[in-house]
Amino acid sequence: MAEQGTAARLIEVATAELGTIEGPKDNETKYGAYTKANFQPWCGSFINWCANEAGVKIPNTVYTPGGAQAFKKAGAWIDGDLADPEPGDVVYFDFPSDGVDRISHVGIVVKDNEDGTVWCIEGNTSSKKSGSQRNGGEVCKQLRAFKKNKAGVMISIVGFGRPKFGSAPAAKPAAAKATTAKTTKCPTCGK
Repeated sequence: MAEQGTAARLIEVATAELGTIEGPKDNETKYGAYTKANFQPWCGSFINWCANEAGVKIPNTVYTPGGAQAFKKAGAWIDGDLADPEPGDVVYFDFPSDGVDRISHVGIVVKDNEDGTVWCIEGNTSSKKSGSQRNGGEVCKQLRAFKKNKAGVMISIVGFGRPKFGSAPAAKPAAAKATTAKTTKCPTCGK
């Protein structure tokens, strides 16, 4: 298990949820129950749930435009066309021609392919290309684009929020063993 509070742990938690399907009712999930937004589109609830499980602090992104705005206000936003995405970034989408002309979906970057595309894990999307990409009912890994790319993947990424990943508290030093040799360095700081 990766260390709590890290990008690796956030990705690990999200990965463990792959294949989860909503239900039995429409938009019913443990993610929505966690954010008190059950029976509503749940991509943002999924991200908040994963972050909580991983010990990563992020803005509330249940309402995706609000989450993006909070990252902007915190100075932790990178526009898609300027981005150099990193694993663990929270990625915001506006799918062209879906009838919603604003940020309407969110995911977690798993890998930057360094060609204008990224692999993401997203809640409430569809594994089928014909399915709804922003209200598809399952947790899936998706290939998405933030720049023009040779693969021809449609550009749908607006930008990335970069969480401030913490580090685990320093390990407590082991108890000093009794020795006959004189110790000249502190076992904690090395001085």
